Amino acid sequence: MEVSNYSELIRGDRVRANTPPEINQAIDTEIAAMVRFYASKTDYEIGKRIEELDKEWDIGRIMEIRASTVSLIGIILGLKRSKIWLILPTMASTFLLMYAVQGWCPPVSILRRFGFRTRQEIDLEKYALKALRGDSEKIAL
Repeated sequence: MEVSNYSELIRGDRVRANTPPEINQAIDTEIAAMVRFYASKTDYEIGKRIEELDKEWDIGRIMEIRASTVSLIGIILGLKRSKIWLILPTMASTFLLMYAVQGWCPPVSILRRFGFRTRQEIDLEKYALKALRGDSEKIAL
């Protein structure tokens, strides 16, 4: 079965739903290119790529790290320098709440343009590679 629109396979992904279609298309194209590239590789090379995908940070994890870092910096600067710095943890918390509820906030747009993927997009590539390797019966969806 050939799939031309990968978004059919990634339903319910709030980040994709709130990302401009051209960015989703660029990410889908990259996934398809990687799968095509590994189609001619050995099982060992495919396995190495799957290991890389298992370690790849998804956009949710990036958002959590960024919010935590900005919050800590804002709190430290707020206590040491000026209370105005407390706006940083307020903004970070607001953006993280928006992300949790809607799947979107301003930093997500920037991160998506840099190619950061959702867990579902990473898993899509991983499952396609597992199917290429022939262990598709072990894939739990």
